[in-house]
Amino acid sequence: MPRVTESHRAGRRAEILAAAARLFAANGFHATSMAGIIAESGLSAGAVYSYFRSKHELIEAVAEFVMSTADDVFGELLAGDAVPSPADVTSAMVEGIAGQLIHHPVIGADMTRLAVQTWSEALRNPDVLARVSHVVVRLRGHCAEAARRWQDAGNLPAEVTPDQVGAAMLSLVQGYILQRLLLPQTDAPYYVAGIRALLSGKT
Repeated sequence: MPRVTESHRAGRRAEILAAAARLFAANGFHATSMAGIIAESGLSAGAVYSYFRSKHELIEAVAEFVMSTADDVFGELLAGDAVPSPADVTSAMVEGIAGQLIHHPVIGADMTRLAVQTWSEALRNPDVLARVSHVVVRLRGHCAEAARRWQDAGNLPAEVTPDQVGAAMLSLVQGYILQRLLLPQTDAPYYVAGIRALLSGKT
C-alpha cells in the first residue's frame, strides 16, 4: 500500500474542515450532524473519523481556523519596523475580513457567520472558550504592539496603556462583523470611513 504523505493528509483534513465550515455557517453548530458533514465532504465515514473523532473536535478546529485568519493581515502591517496608525491597523483588519472571510475563496461560505457562532459556543463550551480566548489574546497582542509602536513614535501620550488601546481596536473589528450581519448595508468602505473619522479625525 502506498505511503500516505503529510501533504495528502493535510489536504484531506482541509477538505473535511471546509465541508464542516460550510454546513456550520449555513445551519449552525448544533443543527449540523456528523452524517451531514461526511456527505458534504464526499469522503467515507472512516476517512472523516480518522481525522476528527467527533463533531466537538470539528467545532474546535473550525473555530480556531476562523479566529486565526487575521494573523496574515498583521504579518504585513507589522513587518520590519513599520509603524501603522491605529486607524490603519483597524481599517486593514476590516478590509481583510471583507476580502477574505465574507466570501471565502476555498470554503465558499460567509465565515463571519461562523465567527459569531464561535463566540456564542465559547460561552457554553469550555474547550472552545480556551481556543477562542487564546486567539483573541493573540490578536489583542498584535493590536497592542501596533499601539506601542505608535506611542514610541510620539503619536500617543506616554501615560496611555497600549494594551488598553489594543483591546479597543479589536472591539471595533468585532463590531463590524456583528453590525454587518445584523445590518447588511454596513459595508466595509462605510465602516472604515467611520473608523478613520473616529481615530484620526479624517476620512
